Amino acid sequence: MDDIGRRDFLGMGAAALAAAASGDLLSGCAAVRTRIGGTGVGYFERFGIDEGIVRDALAAALSRGGDYADVFFQHRMTNFVALEDGEVNRAYSNVALGVGVRTLRGDSTGCAFTEQFSRESIVAAARAAAAIAEGPARPGPDSLRRSERVGGRYPVRTRWEDVPASARLPLVSGLNERAFAADPRIRKVNVVLSDESSVILVADSTGRLVEDRQPMTSLHLTCNAEKDGRRESNSGSLSARAGIEHYTPERTDKLLSDVVRRTQVLFEAAPPPPGEMPVVLAAGSSGILLHEAIGHGMEADFNRKGISIFADRIGKPVAKPFVSIVDDGTLDHTRGAINVDDEGSDGRSTTLVENGVLASYMHDLVSARHYGVEPTGNGRRESYAKPPIPRMRATYMLPGPHRRDEIIASVKRGLYCETFLNGQVQIGAGDFTFYVKNGWLIEDGRLTRPVKDANVIGNGPKVLEAIDMVADDMRVDTGQWTCGKDGQSAPVSLGIPTVRIPSITVGGRS
Repeated sequence: MDDIGRRDFLGMGAAALAAAASGDLLSGCAAVRTRIGGTGVGYFERFGIDEGIVRDALAAALSRGGDYADVFFQHRMTNFVALEDGEVNRAYSNVALGVGVRTLRGDSTGCAFTEQFSRESIVAAARAAAAIAEGPARPGPDSLRRSERVGGRYPVRTRWEDVPASARLPLVSGLNERAFAADPRIRKVNVVLSDESSVILVADSTGRLVEDRQPMTSLHLTCNAEKDGRRESNSGSLSARAGIEHYTPERTDKLLSDVVRRTQVLFEAAPPPPGEMPVVLAAGSSGILLHEAIGHGMEADFNRKGISIFADRIGKPVAKPFVSIVDDGTLDHTRGAINVDDEGSDGRSTTLVENGVLASYMHDLVSARHYGVEPTGNGRRESYAKPPIPRMRATYMLPGPHRRDEIIASVKRGLYCETFLNGQVQIGAGDFTFYVKNGWLIEDGRLTRPVKDANVIGNGPKVLEAIDMVADDMRVDTGQWTCGKDGQSAPVSLGIPTVRIPSITVGGRS
């Protein structure tokens, strides 16, 4: 075959992705079919990849005695357009094509990648990954068996590679115009639309072969307003594994109204008084605290290495009996949804905390082998150039027995946190500081004065133990959440019902 490298392939990226509709890979729906049998391996056949190349790579990855090996092919095309004050000031497209090879030997991992799609380059990468082991060669699979799955989680009506610029621009320009019209105090507006079409192929030394097409899109809005010389800003986003049809008038209207409202209220807001007080987390985006301060501690690699405070807590109480937490890859079209993870494991739902008891960690293949359990579908990687590691997908707390109004009414004096902007977390111990962008004082059981510039400070596992009320209004947030870990980024979703923490440190202003 010809040697297809990055430079040669850039010009064929869009055409290759567009051809997927009539090929073996359906547009994220009904089923995923992969042809095998010595001639090709589905979608990546168009780049000259056949079953022989894949089997040669796996054999080379096991050539020094590794226990297991896999190859991960990826073709990804992204588009980005940013509009500021009515004019497009940034726009670009990017195409990536490559293959990563991994060899496992016990708890050790060897990884290598190449962007050259020749048999020689792929086998050379596999031999580099094999260097982690030292022993007699093990045979690769004699043949590959396709994974038959029905029920894709992110079908699209129109693939992003078929959406012209003439359809993208009205979406961003219309949102820009409506934002300026919403309030005369708004002085500057930024709208960003991004989309991605990615195809992955995973083949491993057991002979399993899995292929998946993964769309993604995000729409981000920022408003800057001015009143009496004071300036305030706020932002919000929509993100989903979906096509352009996701951006209905109802969804974009809600995005606009939420961002404008949260910007307007900042002119009346003030920092809260500091001190220890009850804190109520609003349903939805407050799940960032659950994700960062608690969820990371339940990723299996931190526990396997003894870093996490949850390392010896499986089967033990970690919260009140009405608290249950899941990490879920099955929520259709959500940013954290996956048909399969980047090791080829099904993107199932995993119960982490069940009725207050720690039930499971989030496992990739390495940690699952260590603990003697099945992978949970949490092996994720930023790209072919990175190794898979345990990562969250959509992490949220299940609804509880209380009501939102009941929780607020139970607080004499405290803080209601509506949106968080950022924070810092010590992974393992779970100590955190989060910045509250929008909130409200709770006085005598009612939301009274708007709050801004507050910090909540605490320890995630201790907060989890302390939560004493959980409402029935759980909501998975639809924002553009991206999780960073070990130098890798991954799209995630998060959510939480309204919950009460009876006492936590709030940093504000005396």
